[in-house]
Amino acid sequence: MPAARPDLRRFFQVLPIGLLLAFAAALPLRAQPVLNVFNWADYIDPAALERFQRESGIRVRYDVYDSLETLEGRLSAGRSGFDIVVPTSEPSFARLVRAGALRPLETARLPNLAQLDQALMARVAQVDPGNRHGVIYLWGTVGLGMRQDRIRALAPDAPLDSLALLLNPENARRLAGCGIAVMDSATDVLPSILRFLGRSPDSADAADLRAAEAALLAIRPHLRSIPGSAAIVDALASGEICLALTYSGDVIQAAGRAREAGRPFQITYAAPREGAQLWFDMLAIPADAPNPEAAHAFIDFLLRPDVMAGITNQVRYPNAVPASRPLLRPEVAEDPSIYPSAEAFSRAFLAGTPAPAAERVRARLWARFKAGR
Repeated sequence: MPAARPDLRRFFQVLPIGLLLAFAAALPLRAQPVLNVFNWADYIDPAALERFQRESGIRVRYDVYDSLETLEGRLSAGRSGFDIVVPTSEPSFARLVRAGALRPLETARLPNLAQLDQALMARVAQVDPGNRHGVIYLWGTVGLGMRQDRIRALAPDAPLDSLALLLNPENARRLAGCGIAVMDSATDVLPSILRFLGRSPDSADAADLRAAEAALLAIRPHLRSIPGSAAIVDALASGEICLALTYSGDVIQAAGRAREAGRPFQITYAAPREGAQLWFDMLAIPADAPNPEAAHAFIDFLLRPDVMAGITNQVRYPNAVPASRPLLRPEVAEDPSIYPSAEAFSRAFLAGTPAPAAERVRARLWARFKAGR
């Protein structure tokens, strides 16, 4: 440290100690940087947050949501105050990219981009050319969570690997007593229904959408609820329901909670043999993020194989960092409901983003389904 100038040394030598302390207290202190994260609930390893704060000196302020509608609403209002958001590739991330609501990534700040699975990144490049605005955080499929014991007792001839288990009205009627739920997300349910019916998951054709609506209304009287995904996790884990159409990771989390609670039943996940909807949740930086430097540091930290392995071990969703696989617990790495087989993955589809007019039609369809009319 450079020596103090003589006149300043003399000043501090004669200044009364009380005034000296008051003078020091009045000096501006460098504030600790803060990173504001907006992510899905129960979707990170708490140890990763603690480690990032310890290593970087950046404090993390963490907020959660349980629907893409909530995320998009906060961002569309502007000045959200968030530095990191985690939108699903289709449709939310795609819409945010088109709207200019996301900041282009500074790749020089992200040396761990090299860790990403380029085949998976190529899939999301369809909506983000050059992968300029986001990287894959976690991914999964949409399918069926179930208690096979209850289902076999009530509908022994029903297929366990097909959406017919849910969408055949006779099957739904037989299973109504043990509880059926469909997650409250038109974005993630309608493409699966259309695929089951042999229609394009991206269809805006009026006849196709009427067919999807008819299929949903046919089982509506037999549903116990149409909740958010977090509520489905709780309902499956507690035994309140025996069948749910939801995200793969929600089912796996529910199975883990049931085991930890000593429940006398097993919860399993099935990707529909008709083809499961594939989705990717993206790490992205809002265009008006107050601390983009910290956001880049956080993204690069999360892409480290050991960090990402800890997250997948914790939340039971697959990640896009191949070097993390050897670091996963065997029961996670070898679970086909977490990492689908090559055959199941080949049947999976990635839904597109409907045009605004089609989106409005789907929203009205979904409102009628929820209302049961």
